[in-house]
Amino acid sequence: MSAGAGSPVRWVSPLLRIARIAGEAILEVYASADPGTTTKADSSPLTQADLRAHGVIQAGLESLTPELPVLSEESAEVPYEVRRTWERYWLVDPLDGTKEFLARNGEFTVNIALIVGHHPALGVVYVPARDTLYWGVPGEGAWRSVGGATAVPIRARARAASPVRVVASRSHRGSELDPFLAHLGPHELVAVGSALKLCMVAEGTADVYPRLGPTSEWDTAAAHAIVVAAGGTVVMTDGEPLRYNTHAGMLNPDFLVYADRSRNWVSML
Repeated sequence: MSAGAGSPVRWVSPLLRIARIAGEAILEVYASADPGTTTKADSSPLTQADLRAHGVIQAGLESLTPELPVLSEESAEVPYEVRRTWERYWLVDPLDGTKEFLARNGEFTVNIALIVGHHPALGVVYVPARDTLYWGVPGEGAWRSVGGATAVPIRARARAASPVRVVASRSHRGSELDPFLAHLGPHELVAVGSALKLCMVAEGTADVYPRLGPTSEWDTAAAHAIVVAAGGTVVMTDGEPLRYNTHAGMLNPDFLVYADRSRNWVSML
């Protein structure tokens, strides 16, 4: 993994430290009897873990790159008139999978992405309950480290398994997925929370992740970078790459994540 003067690779090591510290803050709340849950305006849950992780990441990124804006799920809303001018910025979900956190199933993550020109250029995803780090830089590669062990390269599966292994949302599985599965034919369906779904495609433990329901840009950006770095792709239902910071809202369109380009996944929708 080369680290030229202008390459985002130079930020990987400090980002891994920031993600770990945020994960430690999350686990402190996870171990407590009361996560301090409130409800946001969109009716989604907010815990003290979200807020503590946000504080850690915000401070860490401002120290690392004071010249770059930080857009976090838990930060104040930034008008599109302001952020549309950003060429490079950090896009963060301090605790992705708050519902999984509250369900205590361990399937929650810390997501930190660098966006450059509407595309993720670097991504770090940390799974605190499993002490597992994923990271990737498109054009450089993707890696995974478990329990602080030496990092190993990961690669998305260029040929889908038989039956195809499909990963879907644990908390947001809708009927919209059924026609896709019917067109797909023999498959194994695995339900998982948070950005882990994209990471599974990146590491080759899943073949395709069809997301036919709402997600926010901070939910996907970090793992999107890892998928691309691992040889996969994330496309909208018209086959075009998923992009960021292109409109006033923060919701993504429906999308597909895969690596096997010999199949026309989009036609199965």
